Parts: sequence; structure tokens; C-alpha cells
Amino acid sequence: MEKKLKERLSSIRPIKEEFLLQAQARLDRLTKPLGSLGQLEEIARRYVAIVENLNPRVDKKIIYTFAGDHGVVAEGVSAYPKEVTPQMVYNFVRRGAGINVLARHAGAEVVVVDIGVDHDFQPVEGLMIRKVARGTGNMALGPAMSRGQALQAVFVGLEMADHAREQNADLVGTGDMGIGNTTPSSAILSTLTGLPVSQVTHRGTGIDDATLGQKIQTIEKAITRNHPDPKDPLDVLAKVGGFEIAGIAGLIIGCAFHRIPVVVDGFISTAGAMIAVSLNPEIKGYLFAAHQSVEVGHRFMWEYIGQKPILNLSLRLGEGTGAALAMFIIEAAVKVLNEMATFTEAGVAQANK
Repeated sequence: MEKKLKERLSSIRPIKEEFLLQAQARLDRLTKPLGSLGQLEEIARRYVAIVENLNPRVDKKIIYTFAGDHGVVAEGVSAYPKEVTPQMVYNFVRRGAGINVLARHAGAEVVVVDIGVDHDFQPVEGLMIRKVARGTGNMALGPAMSRGQALQAVFVGLEMADHAREQNADLVGTGDMGIGNTTPSSAILSTLTGLPVSQVTHRGTGIDDATLGQKIQTIEKAITRNHPDPKDPLDVLAKVGGFEIAGIAGLIIGCAFHRIPVVVDGFISTAGAMIAVSLNPEIKGYLFAAHQSVEVGHRFMWEYIGQKPILNLSLRLGEGTGAALAMFIIEAAVKVLNEMATFTEAGVAQANK
């Protein structure tokens, strides 16, 4: 399985400079001052380079929300009990959650993936049951999962990328659900960057000061006990990660392989993106950073990856909500490229040279 992953990773190439240059040349001919649409222009030219099409469309949009439980919740790191994870999955499939509302508004389909929830779901439309296990182990006491389980979860994400390809998706978004999952996300961030746990750990679902202190101590304990190797992203993922984080990493890898632009949501999704980019740095070119979360560590994640967030709306919900909102901006950027008139077409004089 690991060999197959390496083969998939090795086939991902940098986005081509020629498409970036051709897209920018088109943007520079549009009826506006050079560079006046700022980040929209960067989004448009990179979208072109990812899909290798100078006249792309953003029609089919899918958000994959991965759900999993975490043994570390037993350490008292969350404001909510783990029972909320399956309850929210039911809310997703009934289309009553925040992600459902914002995805409908964005014209995106939501696919919920049970990758590790401690609950047995019955098959229902909109839910893919791909359970690796009924939650991770308590990383404060030992590894969150085996390396084999981590790989299995990554391959679930790769399967979802294949599904997106089969559905002719033009744009994919990442999402997550899992009580306690900001804890492994902070652990991944601290391990890969070397930043102190206290500097990258925040309140998640809204915990108080005492619980935050407990959360920081728990992450430090987990890292000390498990010794995750920052030079081996799969080791980090297995020892202090989560099933949904692994699934998101796999989805991102698979989308890069298929040249499908992927919008990465918040703190947990970006932990998955860190794993993916650590496995192949070229993957960062295929990502769009949906937003900057209020989680204090999120900005360090984007700095590590090397992408600039599109939005900053003080979000901290997860689920894929920020990705749904950012899809509007990405679609708008592509429409500017395709629909705005050039100076020649509009009969407008260009600036003096």
C-alpha cells in the first residue's frame, strides 16, 4: 500500500509555468489597470495552470466532509462529548448543518465520509461508509493509529478523489467532523514545524482556560510519548493524527494527481494539507487556501504550506464551510478571465506606455 502511495505521489508534477504566463497575458489584456484585481488574478491564473485549460469552467463542485472520532477526547480536551460526532453526521445527511446551507448557496454537493466514527451507520444517500476503525486510540497513551491504518485512511481519501474525477468535478472542497480533532491538528503542526505546542494550540469548540491548559499538556505528553518523526509525515499522521485528517490528506493528493483544484477549509483540513505537502511539496500548487481561522495555529499552517488565505471571516466551524464560501471567489475569478472583455474587444484605449 505504501509503495502504491509513493507511485501516486511521484507522478504529481509542478503546475506548468506556460499556463500561468498565458493566463496572466489574457488578464493583462482585459479592460482594467494591470494587476487591479489583485488576488483574483492569482487565483484565475493558477486555476488555469492546474486544469491546463485557458478557458476553464467551474460547474461541478463537491465538498467531501470526513468524519472520525478521537480517543484523546478521554483526556478532557473538548467542550463537547464524542457522541456529537455521529449526531452531526446525521445532521449532515439530513442537510441541516452549516455546511449544507453554505454548500447549497455555493451550488456544491456535500459528500459525507464515515472514515472512523464510533457508531454504525446504515447506508443512506450522501454518506459513504469507509470506516477504518471506530475512532483512533488515545494518543496521550500511545499511537493514535498504526501506520497501516493511517495508510488505509489516506487511501479512502484517494478513493474520494477518484470519485470526484468520475463525477467530472471542476472544484473540490475539504471538510471535517470529529470531536477533539483540533488536538491532533495542533500536534501535527507542532511536530512538523517545531513550534511550541502552547504557541499553536487554541480553544477549538470554545474551551475555557483550564481545559486549554489540559489540552496543551495532553498534546505535549502525546508528542513526548510517541516521538513522531517530522521527517516522516506518515509516522506523524499515525502517531498523533486522526482518520479524517488522513482522509483529507489523501483527497488532496488524489486531486493533485487528477489535476482537480482543491479548496482547503480550516484548521483540521489544513493539517491534512500539511501532511500531503510534506509528502510532495509540489502539491501546494494545486491548493487554494479557503480562509484564515481564528485558531491561533492556522496562520502557521498556511506559512508552512506557502499559500495565502482567500477569506478572513473569523470562522472556526470546520465541516467545509470556509471552502464553500471560497468557492464563490474562485468561480468569480475564473469568470473574470472568461467573460471580461479585452481592450480590443471593447474598443477601449489602453494605458500609455
